[in-house]
Amino acid sequence: MTELLNYRTMTSEQEIEQLKSENALLREQVASQAALIAQLIERIQALEERLSQDSHNSSKPPSSDGFVRPPKKRSLRKASGKKAGGQTGHPGQALRQVEKPDEIITYLPDQCQKCHSDLSELTPLAQYEPRQVFELPAPYRLEVVEHRAYSRRCPSCQTHTQANFPQQLTNWVQYGPGIKALATYLVNYQLLPYGRASELLNDLYSAQISPGTLAMWVAECAEQLAESETAIKTAISGATVLHCDETGLYVEGKRQWLHVGSTSKLTYYAAHPKRGKAATTDIDVLPHFKGVAVHDGYASYQSYDGCEHALCNAHHLRELTFIHEQFAQDWAGQFKKLLTDLKAEVEAAKAADQTSLSKERLAEYEQRYQTLLEVGLAANPPPSPSPPLVHPAKRGRVKQSKAKNLLDRLDKHRRQVLRFAYRFEVPFDNNQAERDIRMVKVQQKVSGCFRTTNGAAYFCRIRGYLSSMRKQGENLLVALFEAFLGKPSLPPSLT
Repeated sequence: MTELLNYRTMTSEQEIEQLKSENALLREQVASQAALIAQLIERIQALEERLSQDSHNSSKPPSSDGFVRPPKKRSLRKASGKKAGGQTGHPGQALRQVEKPDEIITYLPDQCQKCHSDLSELTPLAQYEPRQVFELPAPYRLEVVEHRAYSRRCPSCQTHTQANFPQQLTNWVQYGPGIKALATYLVNYQLLPYGRASELLNDLYSAQISPGTLAMWVAECAEQLAESETAIKTAISGATVLHCDETGLYVEGKRQWLHVGSTSKLTYYAAHPKRGKAATTDIDVLPHFKGVAVHDGYASYQSYDGCEHALCNAHHLRELTFIHEQFAQDWAGQFKKLLTDLKAEVEAAKAADQTSLSKERLAEYEQRYQTLLEVGLAANPPPSPSPPLVHPAKRGRVKQSKAKNLLDRLDKHRRQVLRFAYRFEVPFDNNQAERDIRMVKVQQKVSGCFRTTNGAAYFCRIRGYLSSMRKQGENLLVALFEAFLGKPSLPPSLT
């Protein structure tokens, strides 16, 4: 009997140990599955966030929206109260008659419209009704000008002396600066591919100009504009406010970066294999800049402490829109209103010729700013360390949510966010640089990559010069014509 009891006790203890072992195994499986579920939920949320982003709530361009139209955009600007279209007093750009037309065609009545008497021999009256037609000259062909250098014989020594041709006449047959200027304008400003620009010139003027010839003209123009580019670069390095941005660029089939530094009057472009500080150091504008650099908050810009910084609030408005719509966090909508209210008040003060807001108003906005930050941070606490995952954990910091990243930026760089309210010469956003860089993206979509590094450099130089001249109201074809004559004009603000 005693042996039987001992056997049963041993069996019960073995069963308990086995159950404990199974329980521990099940706990490990549950913990592993919980970690996997958390990982999958995080991936699903990231995918949903990516799918819900479009041009109205992120920095993605409208072209990335595809065929699925995003929700109707609500303007991030405050309504001005004005009707759409031209405002009262706007001069307009309607076609107007000129005082001295190039050609006059007259029409005379031959018969009286009432009694049908013959009027053909009568002298017309002084008054007339003019109607003018603006048209291209015809036929469309290039004008050929022959330059002849004659010789004269000296009566004393009988030597024949031939006249010298102008310096720009180097060949027996060549194209002039006008057609070169037009071709360069087409490929560098209107962004036509070289092949299509060649076809256009052939159709217009029956000029058999190959893409290789166009490339040669672009190189010639870039060489003439070297000093102008240096002058533009020097001027923007000393500007009060400088807009900075960068975008991807493909050169020789490899990813590079196009950097832009611009003001309301000048534009400077530079292509570089790198995006960050190595590039901005080589480009050599920001290392010497002492004004206010406006940008999107990219870390390499923040590393320059010799200047002040201002962050682009258009980026902030889009990010706040995403958080408000995607996660229904009210603080984000209120923060958008704070920024747009402050922007409207600054613009009203500028219109009234004021140079700053009162200290009391600035303090009120700063208090609203701080309150909304606290609400947002309470709704988005730092992420807790992740439980052990099925797969080895990634090294580095725990990934934060988009909302938490934005709140940290708004908190750490609040002075840069509000710079436009403290210094009225600083704009609310970085739209100037984004506008200057947008057409380069169009060039990439139309023509693809640059085939050579020199080709990319030529494009940057010519495009920067043309952008600067356009900002100052200059005729681009005239500017290029003068460049091919060897006498390029500087943008007026530099003269």
